[in-house]
Amino acid sequence: MEVMQVLHMNGGMGETSYANNSLLQRKVISMTKPITEATVRALFSTVDATFQGSLAIADLGCSSGPNTLFAISEIITIMIDLCEATNHELPEFQVFLNDLPGNDFNTIFGSLLPRFKEKLSEQMKSKYGASATLPCFFNGVPGSFYGRLFAQESLHLIHSSYSLMWLSQVPPGLEGNKGNIYMARSSPPKVLRAYYEQFQRDFSMFLECRGQELVVGGRMVLTLLGRRSDDPSSEECCYIWELLAIALNEMVSEGLIEEEKLDSFNIPQYTPSPKEVRLEVQKQGSFSIDCLEVSEVNWNVFDTDFDPNVVSKDGEYNLARCMRAVAEPLLIDHFGEEIMDELFKRYKAQLAACMSKEKPAFVNVIISLKKIT
Repeated sequence: MEVMQVLHMNGGMGETSYANNSLLQRKVISMTKPITEATVRALFSTVDATFQGSLAIADLGCSSGPNTLFAISEIITIMIDLCEATNHELPEFQVFLNDLPGNDFNTIFGSLLPRFKEKLSEQMKSKYGASATLPCFFNGVPGSFYGRLFAQESLHLIHSSYSLMWLSQVPPGLEGNKGNIYMARSSPPKVLRAYYEQFQRDFSMFLECRGQELVVGGRMVLTLLGRRSDDPSSEECCYIWELLAIALNEMVSEGLIEEEKLDSFNIPQYTPSPKEVRLEVQKQGSFSIDCLEVSEVNWNVFDTDFDPNVVSKDGEYNLARCMRAVAEPLLIDHFGEEIMDELFKRYKAQLAACMSKEKPAFVNVIISLKKIT
């Protein structure tokens, strides 16, 4: 599997698109707003020294759909409020939206961005009068954030949410992980070690590249799907994939999928603990840590946090569609498109059985960093 070519969320605006099945991810961005606001305020304190009239922001792993511009909107709004409160001139905003080349950039720039600019214009006019404008320039940047994307010391602020747990490749050395598609209790120790070592290589490279691209004093706010436990195969981070593996194994037993196909498929993801994230930051050396926190969001977030007229109360169905929007391109690349409906029908049943007995949650690791060298 060439991860860089096939790793992307379902595009478009259809029933199984990421655009229509990413409310959980939006909830996570909302939950991290206090940390984002504190980070922007800290950056604002150096505005005269670093901005020079322009603020460059990058959202890495932006994906497509309503969430794409949600974090950017929050950041710009915070900056507008800070400038208004201090009678400071607004900077020009240079915004870079990054994801892998397979991302649905057409939807972003064809329909989402024009509506976003209209709302931003209305916000400015309500605060500063009918003639007020806000110079805001948007750029699409396709490519992997495990390499250089921007010019030396050209960025002030980097945001990334639910992207950095994805690895640059399926780790080498996963032979023997039979019946599993990720780390699991039954995975050999060498499999757990291979995943961790791939995370170390990738996250270190990410920090190295961003350390070159940010100005000194620049900031990053990163949110990763993670875990509290020191055990990388703990249920809090692996159960969501184990249930999908159960559905796949059922289909193998019924002859719908070849066993060899299943045994050669592994999810290119690593959900780190706060300790592991801190260690890599300290080892790499370009950043100081302003904040490192852990939070949780229930798998069944949908039936308590959103308008029931918009989102079905059927939490496991929504979660199955959310996971389909995220994982389907990887699964299609390996197993083919014809089994997807049946697979996710079975996966929905597994989620329903689990969520009827338990209240599992996703664990989020949020870190705010300052460029120091």
